[in-house]
Amino acid sequence: MATKTTKTKKEGTDVKLRIRVRAYENKILDASVKQIMDTANRYDATINGPTPMPTEIKKYTVNRSPFIYKNTREQFEIRTHKRVIDILNPNPKTIEALTNLSLPSGVDIDVKML
Repeated sequence: MATKTTKTKKEGTDVKLRIRVRAYENKILDASVKQIMDTANRYDATINGPTPMPTEIKKYTVNRSPFIYKNTREQFEIRTHKRVIDILNPNPKTIEALTNLSLPSGVDIDVKML
């Protein structure tokens, strides 16, 4: 029988931080992405991005009047803008500086270690 060989990752090699940033307003999103990139550049980290992801659009249709003008409708939408930043081989100082960042309200951040 053939044996299956698996490759194991060594600690400290090919470590990547993937930061996903989401916000409803693109100006606030771009300002927070710039702040993240400036912090990472200060500690000599290798950065890929920011990569813009597709804007998620949620549309809601509501009746204008519940009784007489039932066929008239109003549409509302919420746009969620997204960016992805990859930081390759971050050192502990970079990770600590990124966790201590104060970003504006309305910005959602998701950090994954790959």
